Amino acid sequence: MYKPTKAYVSSALILFMLVSNNAKSEEPVIDSLVLNRFTIDGPELQWYVQNDNVMGGRSEGGFKIFDSELVFSGTTNTNGGGFSSIRTQRFSKDLSQYTGIRVKVRADGRKYTWSIQTDARWQGRQISYWADFKTIPDEISEIDIPFSKFAPQFRGFNLDGPKLDPSKITEFALYQYDKTDGPFKLRLISVEAY
Repeated sequence: MYKPTKAYVSSALILFMLVSNNAKSEEPVIDSLVLNRFTIDGPELQWYVQNDNVMGGRSEGGFKIFDSELVFSGTTNTNGGGFSSIRTQRFSKDLSQYTGIRVKVRADGRKYTWSIQTDARWQGRQISYWADFKTIPDEISEIDIPFSKFAPQFRGFNLDGPKLDPSKITEFALYQYDKTDGPFKLRLISVEAY
């Protein structure tokens, strides 16, 4: 009959303690939070259109919800503002327990911008936080945009601060603003915090 040696027992005990300590020190995993899904039973953010014609531009764009996707499309014209956007109505979300925003899209290969608003202000005026993301033509992609990548902006101009506070999110926007003329089309399938 096999009898383990003291060295074997000691090694096994040390290994068990190391594994136990590592398991205890790991952070609990937080599931992603679905913020918008374009199905009948999915959570919904109320979207509306805002194009550069509010500042004299000539771009056109809009959206429709079709087959469980929000289809954002139009044509950008850089002879003017050069952008088309869709935005949510105001809401209140504390996403401080998450790392960033995950968008699931199928698009045209152009660069897009995700925007977040909070109650942050610069010289008394409301600011936005922008982060660009690239798309792959005609492929479904899940794109993670960390909160750390969102830069403060005021009317398209970069600011030094304040830093984004994910506990005070009040609005999202999706922009086509890659400074290129021509048609665009992005299918937004879902929005999550991850």
